[in-house]
Amino acid sequence: MNARYLELVCPAGTPAALRAAVDGGADAVYCGFRDCTNARNYPGLNFDPDELREGVTYAHGHGCKVLVAINTFPRAGDAGPWHRAVNQAAEAAVDAVILADIGVLDYATRRHPGLRRHLSVQASAANAPSIAFYRENFDIKRVVLPRVLSVEEVAALIAEIGIETEVFAFGSVGPMSEGRCFLSSYLTGLSPTSEGACAPASYVAYLEEGGRVLSKLGQVTLNSFARGEPAAYPTPCKGRYVTHGRASYLFEEPVALNAISILSELKAAGVTALKIEGRQRSRAYVTQVVRTFRRALDALARGDAASAPVGQLQFEAEGNRETFGAYHKGWR
Repeated sequence: MNARYLELVCPAGTPAALRAAVDGGADAVYCGFRDCTNARNYPGLNFDPDELREGVTYAHGHGCKVLVAINTFPRAGDAGPWHRAVNQAAEAAVDAVILADIGVLDYATRRHPGLRRHLSVQASAANAPSIAFYRENFDIKRVVLPRVLSVEEVAALIAEIGIETEVFAFGSVGPMSEGRCFLSSYLTGLSPTSEGACAPASYVAYLEEGGRVLSKLGQVTLNSFARGEPAAYPTPCKGRYVTHGRASYLFEEPVALNAISILSELKAAGVTALKIEGRQRSRAYVTQVVRTFRRALDALARGDAASAPVGQLQFEAEGNRETFGAYHKGWR
């Protein structure tokens, strides 16, 4: 990869999305197996071992890397699926595995020492001592930073840790500390950190009542929409709750992180790679977002940031609204 570029890491929820990301100009794609070992374990998504091998062949044939997310946490006494996922990723000749659990990291380090290891955002490692622990014990080559740091904090951290860093550039804002959210498990009995699905599809329902559409997770109503109003997927953190007699988004409003206009700041901070969120999104979403970021990064590499395609992703943004998230902390 040309050293002038920030690496563009793009979502591949399906084999079709993988091809769309590769064709759109991704430097790397990330995906997961069709089971509880990855944090996007939803019906109709993900890869079986044969599909992963085919995806690796296609990506490598176009100069693109493949990263496999094995980023949930095994249930006590049941590490088999996670060990099997690491083995299958290695057999498919992927470029890296993205891991969160210490036991899985230990297994991958011992069983496949030549397999490159990245630390998932699910590990919630956001300071130098915690990252150093993973680097020294499991030889991680890259850390995916949580979406809670300002650009200045990212730069200060990079100056200390001495390994590659990957940060989120587009998609969900993520109001919780990644890997530490249990709201969905309170409503469904299934933990997102071990089952791989926040708000599992089998617990989601939409009902019409009084001319409005109610979105429910289990027995709990998370939102109420007027006819024609866009209805987001019902996750607890994006519910609209009534407090003091008024309904509002208490945790997170429907809004998307978009860092495309501050790419030069992230590059100056020393960031290695930019992560596009969205393995649950459509192939059309992947195509549009990846191509737009590819043009922006190419413009940045040419020293022509003024020609970057800012403002072209509004319709791909959740709620058609965009934010810098924690990168620019306005309360300071």
